[in-house]
Amino acid sequence: MAAEDIEARFHAAFDAAALPGPGDGALEERLGALLEVVRPVDREASHVARERWDSVAKPLGGLGLLEEAVTRMAGAQGTPDVVSEPRALAIFIADNGVVAEGVSQSGQDVTWTAARNMAAGAASVCRMARVAGCAVVPVDVGLARELTCEGLYDAACVRGTADIACGPAMSRSCAVATILAGATVARLLAEGGARLLAAGEMGIGNTTTSAAVACALLGIAPEDAVGRGAGLSDEGLRRKRAVVTRALAVNAPDPADPVGVLASVGGLDLCAMCGFYLGAAASRCPAVLDGVISCTAAAVASALRPDTRDYLLASHCSSEPAARLLLGRLGLSAPLEAGMHLGEGTGAVALMPLLDQALAVYREAATFDESGLDAYEELS
Repeated sequence: MAAEDIEARFHAAFDAAALPGPGDGALEERLGALLEVVRPVDREASHVARERWDSVAKPLGGLGLLEEAVTRMAGAQGTPDVVSEPRALAIFIADNGVVAEGVSQSGQDVTWTAARNMAAGAASVCRMARVAGCAVVPVDVGLARELTCEGLYDAACVRGTADIACGPAMSRSCAVATILAGATVARLLAEGGARLLAAGEMGIGNTTTSAAVACALLGIAPEDAVGRGAGLSDEGLRRKRAVVTRALAVNAPDPADPVGVLASVGGLDLCAMCGFYLGAAASRCPAVLDGVISCTAAAVASALRPDTRDYLLASHCSSEPAARLLLGRLGLSAPLEAGMHLGEGTGAVALMPLLDQALAVYREAATFDESGLDAYEELS
């Protein structure tokens, strides 16, 4: 099935879907029901996949983290007959009120323009995804200025968030509704035939909100979480750290309440990606993480439902300082160390051709028995 077929199926399904809104009743109950659907991965399938790797005529673990990724995919898909196609990337687009604090080089107009480029297939990630054979679905979950154009899906319950340095980013009901919208996107893509999912984001100011969420979840200081984003000066970095410090003091997010953390200091893109990873797990579909913002959302999803983390694959370790800490919280190591910090899902799609190559070895390479070689043994 081609990427175009996945996109067409999603288009039809999305138009027919009833997305939740902040005024809908029983939002918390719907979130609880989603969490209950997420079940543990198939450990037996993972075990068989590991044995298959060990039978291939090569040094044990010779493909390193790529072997681990395929093994995790087997557990998520519930079969050692792992597939990486069809695949789809959802890009969640939203604006953040914290840009009023001068935490980024750009204003919210850049988010709007980037969304239009993504809808037209002209963004960096769209070009990379075309090479990787990956469908791309851009979803507006909170642009400050509405954009109506072909190729952009509207799932926004509010037009951008408030300034987290002055108070909560959004209402709790808006956070839950956006989590559920992200889960719906994952479910529709999986039902449309995608067997490997990924999420990206676009939204000026979202490295600030993700740093604030990471601080709240991990109990770390802003100095250990706040980076330069799209290229802040030293003075800009100091201001950004001060803004995150103030946001944490003003909102006092409780790490025992992950949804409350998102509502108080997070962003709509983070909410949607959190829901996307929960939806992927509920659909028994592995999901590739992108950079620091993606990893932040995944950390929230795993805090809500720990089984979710076993459905996740790391792609790269972002150059943002919280990235490695978040991957550690998720128990993941990233195969790529490329110094990337573009976002949009570019790191996730960069991993996909490597997964294809690993799967070619996994499925087709000669075994020790077929080669007439003595198998390697695990030596202590």
